[in-house]
Amino acid sequence: MKKFPVHAALAVILLWPVISTAGTPSETAVAGDSGSGTADNYLHREDVRLFLDELSSDSGIDRIRLAGIVARAQRQSSVLEAISRPAERTLTWREYRPIFLGQERVQQGREFLQEHADLLARANATYAVPPSIIAAIIGVETFYGRITGKHQVLDSLVTLAFDYPPRSAFFRQELREFLMLSEAEGWNAHERFGSYAGAMGTPQFISSSYRQYAVDFDGDGTRDLFNSMADVIGSVANYLAVHGWVAGAPVADPWPVGNVVPDEVQALLRRSLTPTVSGDTVRALGFTSENFALGTADRHLLSVMVLAGAEGDEVWVGYRNFYVISRYNRSQLYVMAVLQLAQSILDNPEKPDT
Repeated sequence: MKKFPVHAALAVILLWPVISTAGTPSETAVAGDSGSGTADNYLHREDVRLFLDELSSDSGIDRIRLAGIVARAQRQSSVLEAISRPAERTLTWREYRPIFLGQERVQQGREFLQEHADLLARANATYAVPPSIIAAIIGVETFYGRITGKHQVLDSLVTLAFDYPPRSAFFRQELREFLMLSEAEGWNAHERFGSYAGAMGTPQFISSSYRQYAVDFDGDGTRDLFNSMADVIGSVANYLAVHGWVAGAPVADPWPVGNVVPDEVQALLRRSLTPTVSGDTVRALGFTSENFALGTADRHLLSVMVLAGAEGDEVWVGYRNFYVISRYNRSQLYVMAVLQLAQSILDNPEKPDT
């Protein structure tokens, strides 16, 4: 999105533990650590004050207004604990898959397709993204809007921006985006809740993605990813389209190589999600599929991955659309969960409605 690879659906596994019109800093509550109870007003910190100076200068938002908002932020130990162990980094495909491919999620995905058929069809006509893929992303992210996160977004972003050095630059930018988004949309910044990494709403957009890719698909004059399923569906489709979704093309195909992955195939494996392997290379090593044979797959640059499945290693070849979904969440496991959920809710295990 650029989207940080942590979402509310995963937070269930790990934890689940209009700008505000608050007055000047002297009138606001002193912040504290809700995890430890240690009082610590963020406005006492020079790096926070400099951040507010710069944001006010760049955005034109009143500096006192910004200070009044940030002064109420509380350091969240639970957020720091959760971000140190996201599910994509700790689970294998064998462990990860059942979380998102359970019968209840599949059945609710089918019901989602039926209930929102008109909206999904309009999104498909507008953005050329299949309904099943849109539904699957929403299903993986928040169980179709059921689990959208209980963390106050402001607390999470302030904590990560100033107390999580490994990603402080990223989260300071997201905090900037959130405060500007709140101003533009007329939110009370203290009343927005989401994942521990600040992802919001049914599709779990981070603030920068919300500002850049959210669309007003119901035409009511607002971009509401919390309450409008039309805006949610349109925004997910828009996000994938902007990142290069190829209409009518597949996402990935299995590559049966037997119980032991050959050295030649192992040599193609990369941790990067960027497609780097040529179609000629995998064809020379024996890869074939219906999509590949029919020319519906991008044969030029592919990605090859091996996943630790329930019955041993699984080798997959990802096409351009695999990479596009990974722009939503930079995890092979995430993309495979979306793909297989899309296939399952269509009751067709072979391929989604591309």
